[in-house]
Amino acid sequence: MKIAIGCDHGGYLLKQDVLIWLEEHDIDVEDFGCFNRDSVDYPAYGEKVGRAVANGEADFGIVICTTGIGISIAANKVKGIRCAHCTDVLSAEMTRRHNNANVLAMGAGLTGTNVALRMVEVFLNTEFEGGRHQRRVDQLDAIQP
Repeated sequence: MKIAIGCDHGGYLLKQDVLIWLEEHDIDVEDFGCFNRDSVDYPAYGEKVGRAVANGEADFGIVICTTGIGISIAANKVKGIRCAHCTDVLSAEMTRRHNNANVLAMGAGLTGTNVALRMVEVFLNTEFEGGRHQRRVDQLDAIQP
């Protein structure tokens, strides 16, 4: 499994915690930045992660900004991305089970480290149920900008 990860300055510290967790679990990761707490614009990082997942360079993506909202919108602009902004573990599980989400968005200003790491674990280890949910995912994928 390979993970693409990106953040803006507001998500930098939480991203560092997620990177440590991924390394401890021997998960391959490509870090698209940002690489410090200097102010940057989140759309660039959401797009980079989204493109890596959509192009098959990564299996899943993780994006982080202060709220998780803006960077999730950016990632969702990339065709083929189903980025879910989650604030709790159940949402992270259900978006994989029912929506086949391929990018997890989190808000560093809203979600503590322990919950965030558990969301990452659940998101990466939950399988898509398919079945009736596949029809809905196909409908999502068919929506054109």
